[in-house]
Amino acid sequence: MLLEEIFMHLLKVDKSHYAGQADPYILKSNGRYYIYVTGHDAVYAYHSDNLFDGWEYYGVVMTVPNHDSFWAPSVIEIDGKFYMYNSIEIYNDTPDKGGHRGAMHVSVADNPLGPFKGTKQILHPFSIDSHIVQNEAGLFLFYSANRFEGERIGTCIYVDKMLDPFTPAGNPVLVVEPTLDEDIYRRDRYKKGQHWHTIEGAFYFKEGGWQYLMYSGNCFEQPTYYIGYARAKTDETDLTKIKFEKYPDDNTYHPVLKANEFEEGTGHHSMIKEDGQWYAIYHARDYNDGLNANAFDARNARICKLNVEDGIITAERYKDHI
Repeated sequence: MLLEEIFMHLLKVDKSHYAGQADPYILKSNGRYYIYVTGHDAVYAYHSDNLFDGWEYYGVVMTVPNHDSFWAPSVIEIDGKFYMYNSIEIYNDTPDKGGHRGAMHVSVADNPLGPFKGTKQILHPFSIDSHIVQNEAGLFLFYSANRFEGERIGTCIYVDKMLDPFTPAGNPVLVVEPTLDEDIYRRDRYKKGQHWHTIEGAFYFKEGGWQYLMYSGNCFEQPTYYIGYARAKTDETDLTKIKFEKYPDDNTYHPVLKANEFEEGTGHHSMIKEDGQWYAIYHARDYNDGLNANAFDARNARICKLNVEDGIITAERYKDHI
């Protein structure tokens, strides 16, 4: 099958019983592909032998009784075990200053389809949108948390080194923060004139001497949700020591993906490299999609090419093919 014959929608959408495909995270293990998505009551998974088609819905791979809002999973394979990092809303936990209870947890499984068990909370609320990364310097966790001080209050991306898969070092470093009006999640959120900003959905990767930290800005509910990136040209392996700089700079809005004539709410992606080509697996909403769902549930997974060359990322995005 040619790429020109493959539709951008990667996963099947059952409009009669649809629970969303938000925050898709892709993993390749032993030649098979897996995508994990956000759910109200669990993390759900899809799997396939082929990146571009043949995806099948598997169902629940991780849940915890009496909890909800299982957001934004990322999964890594270490020594034959699979570790899932995602936030969970905890009913009885103390919320952060803004009233948020979602906190980062880790679970472990013997295979990519779980069940992921032994769930442990590793960060306090509010902590969401993990990307777990392993390199020669160790294991690192990128995530988003709230900051209530500064000119632009809101959600920022941090990174911390992991002492082991269950234990952060406890020395988080700010990586990317809001710098633009396009990063505003909600105006006058807590008081008049105090706008809340959001930078979330971190995804880290390396290519050609550059290290990249991609992110999503503003609010998934808004049609203007977008994907941008920061970068650093460095060989540093300790990811807590890298100074990532927004492209092209802090004051210029230059999204890689944003709303266009056929989809809106583009954001929160993961990436995979196949035969030398990078692909983004992201979520968005079709205009007039007939899902009769709210903004949370109407998000579904898509795929597009990302071209990465000498510090620059560009997207190839089409309605009817990859």
